[in-house]
Amino acid sequence: MNIIVVGLSHKTAPVDVREKLSISTQQMEGAIAELCSYPHIQEAAILSTCNRLEIYVVTDEVDRGMRGVTQFLAERSKLSIYDLRHHLFVLLHQDAVMHLMRVAAGLDSLVLGEGQILAQVKHTHKVGQQYHGIGRILNHLFKNALSAGKRVRTETSIGTGAVSISSAAVELACLKVDPISSQRVCIIGAGKMARLLVQHLLSKGANHITIVNRSIEGAQDLAKQFPDSPLRLCTMEHMDGAIADADLVFTGTSATEPILNCSKLEQILAPGQTLLLFDIAVPRNIDADVNQIAQVHCFNVDDLKAVVAQNQESRRQMAMEAEVLLEEEVDAFDIWWRSLETVSTIRSLQDKVESIRTQEMEKALSRLGSEFADKHQATIEALTKGIVNKILHDPMVQLRAQQDIEARKQAMETLRTLFNLEAESQSSRQFG
Repeated sequence: MNIIVVGLSHKTAPVDVREKLSISTQQMEGAIAELCSYPHIQEAAILSTCNRLEIYVVTDEVDRGMRGVTQFLAERSKLSIYDLRHHLFVLLHQDAVMHLMRVAAGLDSLVLGEGQILAQVKHTHKVGQQYHGIGRILNHLFKNALSAGKRVRTETSIGTGAVSISSAAVELACLKVDPISSQRVCIIGAGKMARLLVQHLLSKGANHITIVNRSIEGAQDLAKQFPDSPLRLCTMEHMDGAIADADLVFTGTSATEPILNCSKLEQILAPGQTLLLFDIAVPRNIDADVNQIAQVHCFNVDDLKAVVAQNQESRRQMAMEAEVLLEEEVDAFDIWWRSLETVSTIRSLQDKVESIRTQEMEKALSRLGSEFADKHQATIEALTKGIVNKILHDPMVQLRAQQDIEARKQAMETLRTLFNLEAESQSSRQFG
């Protein structure tokens, strides 16, 4: 078995390509089922965020597994495999393992040390399990990655300060207008990104903030987290008016189609009205054609890179410390991965010993008579199982613990010879 990751990110593809491949939570069940239907793909998990779409699979044949994932991505994006291939990266086994560790730790994010990604990796793990894409191997990998991400955030300072797409968007807004306290701000959406937007806007002195959301309850839930701030709330029915009254508009909804475009803004805005738009959603909430309006300037997630670069150097040393921790986590996963080689030997040993135990127990019970057997069978069964488990415990632990490849192979060969497991398995194949 091999682990591979095929994907694209803010490093390899612009937002107009990334949005074509974005997969919402509602689409995950069908997407995972489709991936797992491909020959040679045994497990699959999909990590889809505003800055990346990555597919992790376990495959018994690397080339065919990669082709299956690439075909899946081409069909979803309506791009040719040739055009898509320019934007894709492919990583195999240990590189794939390290990549997920780095992603979970925020080391591969647009904003170095970003904290939201850890929750997104956790969500990927949960959804992958829910829709039966994640099996034994990816389950262990994602658990290790989540543990690694938490460890980096606990043992280094890389997550301190403003480190999110939302904070970068606010930083960019502050560069464009000064002071931001004089600006009327409209935020469309009330999810996690909106909460972070409010948090960072307030820290910069903004005090005229309107939240627009599909449900007023969602907006109210957001407002409750900032009880000392007079946030104005409204539903999407009143979005046009909220935008007309704003100087800055931030969008971060889960809509799969643009909610603002040139023609709509021309109807909303007064002649000559200036408006700055910051679209941090993928797929984008704002159509690129809004830049046709002279007084309107729209910025998307790819425009945040210049702002992010200013903060990168101060975090680079912390990132190097984090990389050392991740190497340890990768080594731990590799030890577990290699221990899987012992599974078939251990299972053969367990099966053989269990067969002997069952046969001998049945003989003993038949000699003791049915009355005694009926009364004491459960006790005798528990006794014999306990003895067998204790006898097998140390050999199995020692076999799994062998980190040296050759030593482990030698131990397995010795075990198979001593217990005649090879002959047993051949006999089973002949008559099975």
